Amino acid sequence: MPQANLKLSPHDQQVLDSIFNPLELSSLQDFDSVPTETDLKDVEPDTPDIRASRELELRAITLSEKGNMDEALEVFQESLNLAQRASVFNNRAQTLRLAKRDEEALDDLNRAVELANDQQTRTKCHAHCQRGVLYRKLDNLDAARADFEAAAQLGSKFAKEQLVEINPFAALCNQMLRQAFDQLK
Repeated sequence: MPQANLKLSPHDQQVLDSIFNPLELSSLQDFDSVPTETDLKDVEPDTPDIRASRELELRAITLSEKGNMDEALEVFQESLNLAQRASVFNNRAQTLRLAKRDEEALDDLNRAVELANDQQTRTKCHAHCQRGVLYRKLDNLDAARADFEAAAQLGSKFAKEQLVEINPFAALCNQMLRQAFDQLK
């Protein structure tokens, strides 16, 4: 069966663009200037305390992955005692979430976002994503949307997908598009 040529009106194209590029609805920067997530880096001073903190952080992550949550949390605290670093708060929040301690995780994510500066875009992006997911779990869609927008502006593809997913118009439009394409087959 020959494929039909779909011609969308300018209005229909604008609606589709707003659904699949939700940041264009807000007054945020143009997508062309948004980096990709792989471009994000964390730059920190190279001091003995920072290096030791980073080593402890990596050890705590490994402990978390092995399911040793209590020990991991202790090691994260040791890392924070050496240096208050955004990535430690972000990673400890993940462990706290795995331990079903969401309120404490939210506190850590707030601290991670607060500490992450323009030199720590990777951590800032991940903290916004993680906090957005947590807000979504807690049914605070406005806060989730704000975090996903911030992360998407930093280059997170996941955050962009979440923005589309929580957009009620996107769900309706996706359903309508699916039906239209099914009818073309």
